[in-house]
Amino acid sequence: MIQSAWAYVGLLLVCAGVFPFLEKRMAWRIFTFLPPIVLTYLAVTALSVGGFWQADTDMAAARKQILDWLLPALMFLLLVNCDMKAILALGPRILLGFACATLSILLAFLAVFALLRGWLPSDSWQVLSSVSGGWIGGTANMVAVSQAVGIRPESMANALLTDAICYAVWVLVLFASVPLQMRFNQRNRSVVMVDLLAPAASGDGDPRQLDAGLILLWLGLGLIVGNAAHAMAAALPSSPMLSTGSWTMLLATGLGLAASFTPLRRLAGSMAVSNSLLAVVVAALASGADFSGMSQAPLYILCGFLVLGIHAVLMLFAARLFKFDLALCGIASLANIGGVASAPLLAATYAPALAPIGVLLAMLGYLLGTGGGLLLARIFQMMGV
Repeated sequence: MIQSAWAYVGLLLVCAGVFPFLEKRMAWRIFTFLPPIVLTYLAVTALSVGGFWQADTDMAAARKQILDWLLPALMFLLLVNCDMKAILALGPRILLGFACATLSILLAFLAVFALLRGWLPSDSWQVLSSVSGGWIGGTANMVAVSQAVGIRPESMANALLTDAICYAVWVLVLFASVPLQMRFNQRNRSVVMVDLLAPAASGDGDPRQLDAGLILLWLGLGLIVGNAAHAMAAALPSSPMLSTGSWTMLLATGLGLAASFTPLRRLAGSMAVSNSLLAVVVAALASGADFSGMSQAPLYILCGFLVLGIHAVLMLFAARLFKFDLALCGIASLANIGGVASAPLLAATYAPALAPIGVLLAMLGYLLGTGGGLLLARIFQMMGV
């Protein structure tokens, strides 16, 4: 049994790194259905249940420090690469398509919660609002919302599994729909998105190698900004709508967006460091969990598929109303639900020139995800939980 807080942190770092390491080097089919972040959560949960460390005050303090200080740093680093000028250069029609996708996801979550809340557990509003943050932005937004609303560690497993399983199916559906684009566009009399591309819409990243200096620079900067977000949040009035934790996440997001207008955006490495921090934060969350709350996972997965179904219907209605083509509907949807990892791939499947659109819309999702999830959490509370 591990009794040292440093050994506990070291084991979390190993667990956070081993699955991304294996994904890059092993063609295991399990990664098709369960991404490394979910496997990290399940593995650390199993270690916690198995008693690999002593649940004492030192361990609890180390876990709290990781969550309190790394999560704001993560949100800052995630947004530093957000190119708002390029996003705005996409044009109003493409941004309207993204807005319709985001709004349809929020409405779908509200509809499913209203329909099934009599069968859902009392903390379902926390789970669903966390998933909604991830389905507007990414896993980092999901974690940020979950911590802001005070989700239990074992309930976080339900959110992660719902996200992973529903996302895997949705990606297959969207890629399978690509051959239908000509028929869809003809019947809908759609305006084809590839004709609307603006020259400024570029999603190319910095190809330089990430070195030790950049890693330390970004990590130190993230921690400093995270500390500043904590200090500013403590000085702001808290309420049921915006707690101190919520303020911290929103301020870290805003500071990241502000930094994206500086030369920092052109510096390589922030995304790699933020992905590493995300894995560590998820491992820390799992270290205090058990499997007792996962019996509700099938019900939440059903909720996830219902949300996707309603989202699809609403997007078809928006496509009919605004003459969106199938490419815009699919890319906007996956930019929300999938993020930077998958939206550019779908975009390139429609047309290689569309790949930067997928990157930019996914970055916009990162910007909006935390706020959208917190807004939905507040509406769930107003509906009665």
